[in-house]
Amino acid sequence: MCEIDKNRINNIKTGDMGFGPVIYIMARDQRVDNNWALLFAQQLALQQKQPMVVACPIAADYPKAPPRQIDFIMSGLLQVDIKLRKLGIPFIVSHKSVNTALTALIKNNRFGALVTDFNPLKESRAWKNKLARKISVPFFEVDSHNIVPCWQASNKQEYAAYTIRPKINRLLDKYLTAIPNPNKHPFPFNSDDIHLPKGWSGISDLPGAKTSNTTILAFEPGEKAAQKRLRSFFDNGLENYNAHRNNPAKSAQSDLSPYLHFGQLSAQRIALEAQRYDYDLASLEAFLEELVVRRELADNYCYYNENYDSFNGFPVWAQKTLDDHRNDPRPYLYDKDALESADTHDELWNTAQKEMIITGKMHGYMRMYWAKKILEWSISPEEAMANAAYLNDKYELDGNDPNGYTGIAWSIGGVHDRAWAEREIFGKIRYMSYNGCRRKFSITDYVNRIAGLNTELIT
Repeated sequence: MCEIDKNRINNIKTGDMGFGPVIYIMARDQRVDNNWALLFAQQLALQQKQPMVVACPIAADYPKAPPRQIDFIMSGLLQVDIKLRKLGIPFIVSHKSVNTALTALIKNNRFGALVTDFNPLKESRAWKNKLARKISVPFFEVDSHNIVPCWQASNKQEYAAYTIRPKINRLLDKYLTAIPNPNKHPFPFNSDDIHLPKGWSGISDLPGAKTSNTTILAFEPGEKAAQKRLRSFFDNGLENYNAHRNNPAKSAQSDLSPYLHFGQLSAQRIALEAQRYDYDLASLEAFLEELVVRRELADNYCYYNENYDSFNGFPVWAQKTLDDHRNDPRPYLYDKDALESADTHDELWNTAQKEMIITGKMHGYMRMYWAKKILEWSISPEEAMANAAYLNDKYELDGNDPNGYTGIAWSIGGVHDRAWAEREIFGKIRYMSYNGCRRKFSITDYVNRIAGLNTELIT
């Protein structure tokens, strides 16, 4: 069993190891393979010669998850359960609120230590801090989501990609290493080792666990599907990634974000495998820029800025310029209901909204245009931020994610961007227009592509 780099581990609570199983609270990284947090939990259990348990309170890091996301989670966790059974590690789940579920589990059992995944979002940090106050054993958080652990990449909020990129690059050789998979656990788990309070069960005992897959037909969930999609992209898509990734009329993106979001796929494993493909260097560099630098910049923003989802998280220059233009006349105003119904005058925007509703994923280039138009059509930047986050988190399979909040803050509030030429409503925030999109790609082709999708996928 390999030793886990201590710099990947954050001690939420210190203390002496107790006598009892080690529990890994699986939250953000819902996979068995290539999972540093699971490996660390097994390492602790082996050192203490104890069994280990994997527990997933489904509402932990996704408290606002709509049915589409819950279906995706549940289908993926069924595969997790199968893998853990082969390793002799029990897997339990709960649909209860995270604090209720975990408090009852801890109260009813004696554990040696707790381990969980790193997540910079406020909801995740809140339940971890609350739980830490109720236990006496050590509680560890392991960053298995980022290649370079968030707190190692930087100790402050970075201004932009160009400031964090060299910091990450300097550490890649140290952290971009092969990840071993867990071994069969040699200390068997007995039924007396854990008492399940009300609300906890094996995943197959949850109502609808094996049938809740009617709203995710656009993306097959789970580790197997993630690996299949990854291989397909490397074999058929990576070569043209740089040339076509910003063209919504073409299907040139990796479509890996839902799997990365729920941790069904390891970014570290993707980066290692990508370097084995002998394709266009520009495409490889562009893909790794998005996978590594941009993803980890988003975690950095949300980790060091507690206002990542509001106007107060914007840089000072952006707040000032938006304040200066608060009273500018808006040629169009749309409330949340009109936006959600894709009922605007802009066919391109409506198409992007429909793509998100139908498939659970909007093209990355269109996400920028989509959010900027919400700013243009809202009575205030605060309303624009709130409505964009609401729609993103409700319909995107990768909603409620640092990438989503950071992307919206970039579009509406100039986060990780610079000041541009001043104009009405936007002030110095970067502007995007329908005509600008028309010069970059065929809007007609994009509209027709989305119009041809199966609308029965709408939830």
